[in-house]
Amino acid sequence: MPHSYTNNLLHVVFSTRERKPTIPTASLRELWAVMAGIGRNHRLTVIKIGGMPDPAHILFGLPSDVTLAHAVQVFKANSSRWMHEHVPKFAWQQGYGAFSVSASVAGAVKKYIENQAEHHKRRSFEDEFLALLKKSGVAYNPKFVFG
Repeated sequence: MPHSYTNNLLHVVFSTRERKPTIPTASLRELWAVMAGIGRNHRLTVIKIGGMPDPAHILFGLPSDVTLAHAVQVFKANSSRWMHEHVPKFAWQQGYGAFSVSASVAGAVKKYIENQAEHHKRRSFEDEFLALLKKSGVAYNPKFVFG
């Protein structure tokens, strides 16, 4: 077979340094648009980006020749550079959560990302992230999840 066919959908979640709400609410939409452009510029097929003033959620397609770590680094480094114009000491926290997504549930994950404001009325980012780890079957040590 001369071609490679992939559909590597991922839901990646990462937070601001110390999980502090340092993204100005007025800048959220513009930041998500900037991050979508970053994805396009690096052949990362962005389906949905959203979040709150502390965590970011990205649903995207990962090309077969790009590593997950590189893709996350591209999103974080380039968006951090843009954010420094609005919040000079802005930084993303090290690490991230990445969860594979079946094409059959991509729509549900997209809605989940769109409704972050509603989710965060009921649960904190920390509780949300732990729930994602559990639901995805990711082994973790609670002492080290949040650094």
